[in-house]
Amino acid sequence: MSVSDIQGTSDRISTALPAPSASTPAAPDAKVLKSAQDFESMAIGQMLEPMFATVDTSKSMFSGGAGEESFKPMLITEMAKEVEAHGGLGLADAIYQQMLKMQEGHR
Repeated sequence: MSVSDIQGTSDRISTALPAPSASTPAAPDAKVLKSAQDFESMAIGQMLEPMFATVDTSKSMFSGGAGEESFKPMLITEMAKEVEAHGGLGLADAIYQQMLKMQEGHR
């Protein structure tokens, strides 16, 4: 993830958040934001997994065999990260806001 990706995401989230008040921090908490993005990436990966499970490459001329099966989960994870980095499903914004609300309730 590049700096411009992080900046674009924080800009997207900062426009969705209400104006900062005395009890709301002015800048988004980077750890909370990263956690929300990671959760969205994981959810996207869970949705992509069945798509790859339906492809039968056993009779294909270019079948990767055991190596392909070993690397498939990593491919799905990286694809999910890229989908999330380019807008995703919009879950990260909602998760981020909810996590901030939960933190304020524990203070």
